[in-house]
Amino acid sequence: MLIAGVDIGNSTTEVCIAQVKGEQRIEFLSSASRMTTGTKGTVENVAGIRAALEDAMLILHLPVSALQVIRINEATPVIGATAMETISETIITESSMIGHDPSTPAGFGQAAGTLLSIENLKEGKAATPYIVTATEEYTYEEIAGLLNQAEEKIDVVGLILQADEAVLVWNRLNKKIPVVDEVRYLKAIPENKRAAIEVAMAGQSIRMLSNPYGIATLFHLSGEETKQVTPIAKSLIGKRSAVIVQTPHGKVKETILPAGELYIRSDRIHTVPIDAGAEKIMEVMRSAGEIHDISGQEDTNIGRMLSQIKSGMGTLTGETNDMIEIKDILAVDTFASVPVSGALAGETCMEKAVGIAAMVKTRQLPMQRIAQELQNQLGVSVQVAGVEAVMATLGALTTPGTMLPIAILDLGGGSTDAAILDEAGKVTYIHQAGAGELVSMLIQTELGLKSRTTAELIKRHPLAKVESLFHMRLENGAMRFLNEPMEPKYFGSVILLQPEGFIKIEEDLPMEKIALVRREAKRKVFVTNTIRALSAIAKDNNLRNLSNIVLVGGSAEDYEIPEMLMEEFANYKIVCGRGNIRASEGPRNAVATGLVLSFLEEGIHRTAGGISADR
Repeated sequence: MLIAGVDIGNSTTEVCIAQVKGEQRIEFLSSASRMTTGTKGTVENVAGIRAALEDAMLILHLPVSALQVIRINEATPVIGATAMETISETIITESSMIGHDPSTPAGFGQAAGTLLSIENLKEGKAATPYIVTATEEYTYEEIAGLLNQAEEKIDVVGLILQADEAVLVWNRLNKKIPVVDEVRYLKAIPENKRAAIEVAMAGQSIRMLSNPYGIATLFHLSGEETKQVTPIAKSLIGKRSAVIVQTPHGKVKETILPAGELYIRSDRIHTVPIDAGAEKIMEVMRSAGEIHDISGQEDTNIGRMLSQIKSGMGTLTGETNDMIEIKDILAVDTFASVPVSGALAGETCMEKAVGIAAMVKTRQLPMQRIAQELQNQLGVSVQVAGVEAVMATLGALTTPGTMLPIAILDLGGGSTDAAILDEAGKVTYIHQAGAGELVSMLIQTELGLKSRTTAELIKRHPLAKVESLFHMRLENGAMRFLNEPMEPKYFGSVILLQPEGFIKIEEDLPMEKIALVRREAKRKVFVTNTIRALSAIAKDNNLRNLSNIVLVGGSAEDYEIPEMLMEEFANYKIVCGRGNIRASEGPRNAVATGLVLSFLEEGIHRTAGGISADR
């Protein structure tokens, strides 16, 4: 008898094929996985299930119709959704003071003076220091020539270019001055306004323009004006160069957005403001007891976010919002890149934010609809079998070296599931919001990446900096030399090391910052969430009562997360490591394997119409 176990996950659908030989013996034959199609727990999953089944049966050179039974996980319709809630935003109106961070400056030092366009050099006055501006209409040779001719007549202390040619101009100047370039909206800057530029020495960052009091010194600001320019100074911290222009109109202010409040309903309603931060939110979550539902304040960002999650799930299940409950959230403190209004080239400022992952539960069980549709399409008996976490525990027990009692952590894309199986065979389990998708969101927002795909790749692969066409520096400090030269496009760039090749990160970000943000995002989500989950189900809520933990699921394949958890659980003297399902699958396929194994533990009845199971 051929049977298949099917695990429908948030990101991946996994299957395994086995042959039942008698009442006590199962021989596993093949396995496969495909990306989950549609939202987990909806009929759209059927396409992904069929594709994975076909892949697994192809290995056996058999059609899917050769199966007698397909068992799918009894996954409650739980989805993980994430949103970034920015607590504060820098707003700069009417270009009262605008800053820019050019990445390819030349020279070093700081300068303050009156703006003067290069075509009006003859109008400059001898006793006035000037910062000259030059658009892309002038070549670097023309710019250098005009400045060299004017150096005896006027005092040019700095140069702002629209083109990316700072070094080319600087090399041709007789008088060496700080030069910044890539000021995209240079034509919008009015003349005769006071401006300041700063270029740091190689390997350093600016000091004057990233300091509110430094800006006040250069622009002769009052105490109240200095307070207003603090957002500008914050946005330029850690930069190698900067431009600030002052105009007489407009205001600079930092505005507190309506972050809103969370309403956590258990035996009573617990209220916590989002801008209190993640630690306070999670403290209220821990003390709330059994949570019935979580909602947000109306007409706020968090209220709209949670309402949209419920509406989206309601569309899939046909239920109204009041029938859908948010059972858990994970809040994480982070920083978000916020656009600075009135900036010279689309600059952003890092502001405090809270990342939220929410887990939704509906009252209906759509898995039966999936089973029916799959059975109609394939003509094979389909059973909705055990609960996901329980099946994962059975599958994890096939890892060599495990014993009872055993705890498993199923680290997925949308949620983190934990289960404990004791010596008596009793399973205690919990589903919690927050997993791989939240990590990707944190990486994207903290690094200001345009693409979620780039964030996913950064999450999965180590980094290197290409320092020549024949060698690169890995993020751990090691040097890697190549026999063949790399493509010139990689030179000087940060790249991701994939088994099949290199991927260039287009954003201009230091390798060290990318690595730090990636590791901290994983630690904030997975270390925090796994301790939260296991503490909730461990005996006496004490982690020291656990002896061994097996990590399963897609995120258990990550090259950093298992090591982070092993280090954390070593403090509790717990054996922890990646699972190796059936001694061959690694941490994958635990639920699918458990679904097949549980087939033997049920009372099996063969009928003319197929096979059914009594529990």
